[in-house]
Amino acid sequence: MLYAIVGNDVPNSLENRLASRPAHLARLAALEAAGRMVLAGPCPAIDSPDPGPAGFSGSLIVAEFDSLAAAQAWADADPYVAAGVYGHVTVRPFRQVFPKS
Repeated sequence: MLYAIVGNDVPNSLENRLASRPAHLARLAALEAAGRMVLAGPCPAIDSPDPGPAGFSGSLIVAEFDSLAAAQAWADADPYVAAGVYGHVTVRPFRQVFPKS
């Protein structure tokens, strides 16, 4: 089943985000290589694809996991959680309607 993982950044998280980004991206690449990734990316803190020093307000990941518990465990182990980038992470079941798979 698909799950939506929404990480919400704490204020002034850009430095920690950039430092832990390689490890975060490696985990996402592993999901993609396993054919389980639907989409993933950051949410700019301002209305710009490159927010510069404004940084990001969070991230969205939609991927396939065996269960809600497995998705939550994966999210809890994210390097952004360990680095204090995310102040809160929500994991919810997600049903894709469009585009049709």
